[in-house]
Amino acid sequence: MELLIVIFTFVLILVSLFLVLVVLMQKAKNDGGMGAALGGAEATFGADTGNVLTKGTINAAVAFFVLSLLLYLGHIYVRNHAVIEAESALPTIESTATTAPADDIFAPATMEAAGDQPADVVPEAPVTAEPQP
Repeated sequence: MELLIVIFTFVLILVSLFLVLVVLMQKAKNDGGMGAALGGAEATFGADTGNVLTKGTINAAVAFFVLSLLLYLGHIYVRNHAVIEAESALPTIESTATTAPADDIFAPATMEAAGDQPADVVPEAPVTAEPQP
């Protein structure tokens, strides 16, 4: 799909350049503008060039809008499939628990080392082994 987007983008650039040139070649209604400055298309291509240039402008404009729409839809398609592939291919991360060494100076001090016992710790009741019926 990305290959089609690249091709359509290239064709859209060519159509855009053609459209600009065709519009500049047309003779203005009041015989002014760039068409007259460039000598006019009639001097180069003949007297009936106005109809040809008008048809070329219309066809180039239609091609420009169709290619723009196709590129827009192609980018939406690529974006949606990239999101779907990203959601389905989530990496699995396995973590292992590590313990800090006892001689680590950054390890938190334990309560037993300080000789105190926290107030909310309840001593465990002795466990007696009773046979189950």
